[in-house]
Amino acid sequence: MAAVRISSRSGLPSLLLYLGIGIALGQDGIFDVKFDNAELTQVIGYAALVVILAEGGLGAKWKEVKPVLPAAAVVSTIGVAISVGITASAAHYLVGLDWRQALIIGAVVSSTDAAAVFSVLRRVPLPPRITGVLEAESGFNDAPVVIMVVALSAVGPVEHWYILVAEIAMELAIGAAIGITVGWLGSLGLRHVALPASGLYPIAVMAIAVSAYAAGAMAHGSGFLAVYLAAMILGNSKLPHWPATRGFADGLGWLAQIGMFVLLGLLVTPHDLVDDFWPAVVVGLVLTMVARPVSVFLSLAPFRLPAREKALMSWAGLRGAVPIILATIPMVSGVEGSTRIFNIVFVLVIVYTLIQGPTLPWVANKLNIAEDPAEADDLGIESAPLERLRGHLLSVAVPTKSKMHGVEVGELRLPAGAAVTLVVRENQSFVPSPATVLRRGDELLVVATDPVRDRAEERLRAVAEGGKLAGWLGTGGSAAGSPGAAGPQGGSAIPQAMKLAKKLGGAGADTRTGVNGSGGGTKTRP
Repeated sequence: MAAVRISSRSGLPSLLLYLGIGIALGQDGIFDVKFDNAELTQVIGYAALVVILAEGGLGAKWKEVKPVLPAAAVVSTIGVAISVGITASAAHYLVGLDWRQALIIGAVVSSTDAAAVFSVLRRVPLPPRITGVLEAESGFNDAPVVIMVVALSAVGPVEHWYILVAEIAMELAIGAAIGITVGWLGSLGLRHVALPASGLYPIAVMAIAVSAYAAGAMAHGSGFLAVYLAAMILGNSKLPHWPATRGFADGLGWLAQIGMFVLLGLLVTPHDLVDDFWPAVVVGLVLTMVARPVSVFLSLAPFRLPAREKALMSWAGLRGAVPIILATIPMVSGVEGSTRIFNIVFVLVIVYTLIQGPTLPWVANKLNIAEDPAEADDLGIESAPLERLRGHLLSVAVPTKSKMHGVEVGELRLPAGAAVTLVVRENQSFVPSPATVLRRGDELLVVATDPVRDRAEERLRAVAEGGKLAGWLGTGGSAAGSPGAAGPQGGSAIPQAMKLAKKLGGAGADTRTGVNGSGGGTKTRP
């Protein structure tokens, strides 16, 4: 935990700190632990990468990813191919590696790491367009890179490039189809089946995401793409007990990264890195200053993004654990010179993360790229399903900058079948009237019948983003006079929802009842 705090204060990705711990424990370190099992490292690294991709997919916001999905797809495929070609040429002509080794290095270091990027950008608010491209790219580009490295590390002659491209396309298509299918079926099941305990939801979500990887790999598709897409669908499906699920996935992702980085540090032999230091610096310089910018600018040319945004994306191509894990593939396959490949990749990742990591916020500020501080906070909503009563409890936390502040309960105009039954304000709970004015920091308990649950949440989010005039000003959600809306709280919403509340034990009938006392709703904050 001290490493996490140091990472937060220094601006360095935690990757370096955990690698340092592994190196200190391993050969040439304090405890001189002998560890050279590249195969075990690869297996554990793959498992950790599945968890990290699942956590990244669960945290990806579809409203940010959707507009930039074509751009992210192009930069993570065509952009990767351009980067591989330029970097491999540098490794061959400047460092003297043969073409197989050069292409392996080019492919390995062309994969970016979302954890490394956002660990240093967390204090620099960026427009959703940039964060969407960087996040989706880091989730997508692992799949084609893994396929490419495995193919190049196979015993025997390398296949013709067009056969390799066809195999990559086929595996990506299979992985995408399986990931979307598993994610959709999993979200459908979790939303309509009430599990015996709320603690089972995080486990079920991660199990579904991991099963997508297994299904994709068994079908000879890209399991990494499958797990990322499945997790993205699950993360944007308004699942029950979502804050708990998100926290569980985040903690599991940290645990996977810590274990993986320490193990990679154990695997490396520090005194062997000396001879490969300058070759790694040369390859990394070409990658950072030539290959990455050229790949970003060329692949994103059709999308007409501002040049300064492309410049930031070029500098934000941080490498993390993924390239080091991929560098173990040629070692396990017995490729000639594989140890040197691993050493070059290891040094490259450390040196250029030390350079790019701390300077990334500075570059973002110098390019004058920042998110609009006036933008409304995302509304925190947690849902608890009530399978027997065919309803849902929505626990809604009103954030500081939400435009729901100042809106009367009646002006929410929830659809028929949904009603605000309780408000918690400054640790005091009360039953609101239609004229009750909502404030920042309020927590609302909304009871919704099963058919209108989605429309109720959509309306709440619309008001949080657009205020009481949401619907008339182009903001999503039903407004008065539109289909699905009725009088204050939706006309017949109160009778239907209050009947449901009474079945739960009278949540809206006793001002002493807290949020958690109404049958399973759990309050949450964003």
